[in-house]
Amino acid sequence: VRFSPLLPSLFPSQSFFWILPVALVFLLCPSSDACGEPPTFETMQLTGQLKPRYEVGEQVDYECKPGYKRKPSSSTSTSCGEDGTWSSLSNDACSKKSCPVQPDPVNGQVNLLNGSFEFGTQVKFVCNEGFYLIGKQILHCQLTGSDVRWSGSPPQCEKILCEPPPQIENGRYTPEKDVFEYSEVATYNCNPNPGSDKFSLIGQSQIHCSGQGQWSSDPPQCKVVKCPYPVIENGRQTAGFGSKHYYGATVEFECLKGFYLRGSNLVVCGSNGTWQPPIPTCSKETLPTSTKPPTSEKSTCTKSPTTSGKPTSNEGSLDHKDLDEWIFAFIVITFILYVRI
Repeated sequence: VRFSPLLPSLFPSQSFFWILPVALVFLLCPSSDACGEPPTFETMQLTGQLKPRYEVGEQVDYECKPGYKRKPSSSTSTSCGEDGTWSSLSNDACSKKSCPVQPDPVNGQVNLLNGSFEFGTQVKFVCNEGFYLIGKQILHCQLTGSDVRWSGSPPQCEKILCEPPPQIENGRYTPEKDVFEYSEVATYNCNPNPGSDKFSLIGQSQIHCSGQGQWSSDPPQCKVVKCPYPVIENGRQTAGFGSKHYYGATVEFECLKGFYLRGSNLVVCGSNGTWQPPIPTCSKETLPTSTKPPTSEKSTCTKSPTTSGKPTSNEGSLDHKDLDEWIFAFIVITFILYVRI
């Protein structure tokens, strides 16, 4: 057999193209007797330097990440097996560290917002009624170096106290004391007026200590408030008689015969010296009546048959039953005539 002179030059080239992919496979793919990079964990980190390839039987060690601690009798190492995989290693080998237990403060309590004192959790402090919080209400169990600590010192619960309420012009409060405790009440009263008119107390007569240094509302005022004498044309006053009408006075009215009241029959003297609502009027105009036509009562009796000789709405008409009978009779008569023929 004679070979062409071109074959020696082509054969090496073809061999090269066969050898190149095989060489790349051996270079890029690790052999079955080696392992790739070791696994990563949320709670642990590798102690040595990371390599891209590990020999069979080679072992790597882990240590707990900051904020975590190793569980007793738990393994933190893994080795490369003959099948090219790493031996089993649990992520639970390291557990979260816990901050010191926070006890309930005096006159208060601590709430676990995440159910534990572990690293990353929060606690919230709440004071009992009548006490207020001094310090941070929420603390975090956070990482400090390699250990965990609370983000601050626990707060305290102190008793709520109020300074005396404000003094008012033409009035005073009782009891007179230097300190009021939580929910304690101060009652205001107006002084007698040396003039001809009395002072009226405008606002709430009692306020209480509702928070640290806070009162439930502003104090009332003591001042003269009079409303003008009520006059109504074509009407008269029926209640609330008096020569003077001070704040809070109530008056009632009614109209004379033949007149109709427009507005409220009862008015009250307001804090601005006017009647609230305004004094009504009496007018001869009647109030608008309903324009709906009267409704007739429905008869509960059934209509009796007519005796006038005129057919009712149903007389002289055939129902379905009568129509069927007429059709049947017509068919029978037609059949008899046909047979005779």
